[in-house]
Amino acid sequence: MIPLVYDQINQWGKDDEFFLQLLKKVQPKNVADVGCGTGRFTIHLARAGYDVTAIDPNAEAIALAKEKEHAAEISWMIGDSATLPSEMFDVVIMTANVAQVFLTDKSWQQTLADVYRSLKPGGHFLFDTRNPSAKTWEVWEQDQTPDRAVDEATGDPLEIWTAYDGFVDGVYTFYETVKHAKTDEILVHEKMQLLFRTEEEITHSLEHAGFAQVQVYGDFDWKAAGVETKAFVFHSIK
Repeated sequence: MIPLVYDQINQWGKDDEFFLQLLKKVQPKNVADVGCGTGRFTIHLARAGYDVTAIDPNAEAIALAKEKEHAAEISWMIGDSATLPSEMFDVVIMTANVAQVFLTDKSWQQTLADVYRSLKPGGHFLFDTRNPSAKTWEVWEQDQTPDRAVDEATGDPLEIWTAYDGFVDGVYTFYETVKHAKTDEILVHEKMQLLFRTEEEITHSLEHAGFAQVQVYGDFDWKAAGVETKAFVFHSIK
């Protein structure tokens, strides 16, 4: 995630609407948004009236988030799942495929243990992740054009270029470079890595962490995930 351009190249979409509807179904009072980034989705949680705690390890992203309208209504924390207090939340949510940044089984299982600990009895864990069978990376690699944004501090035009290394030892690696569109000055260059886990692997990991109920929706719809599903939405209960 590059905070400078994240909100501009990740517009509000079907996934965001689905999570808000899922929260209405669950009817929590307090929510923890883990991997909140720049607060793009978190702000909508506050606007919806939830008591929100937002956590991310990226201090720059948290700083940007705190500048937004309704930010004062949210408890912001720099950290990761280990920062979560015990048995405090009705819902823990991770959106925007945050689940894929945990590159080892150990780190993923520890995150699940932290989430489980932080939930009240009967609490809900909601998150999305891409289906590896859909091979989304093949679509990414075909696009050779940059995304475009604006430096909100200066008004200067920006270009975001992506280069792909592909899979190494099961981890998908790519690089994002933000350039000044007129001068080609490189402002940010960041390495990013993702792990694609199957529905079965994730379900098993949730059960191993202690979650008794696991439901999987497909493609941000109310249908069950299937073979052709591109995105999974997991809803598990403590």
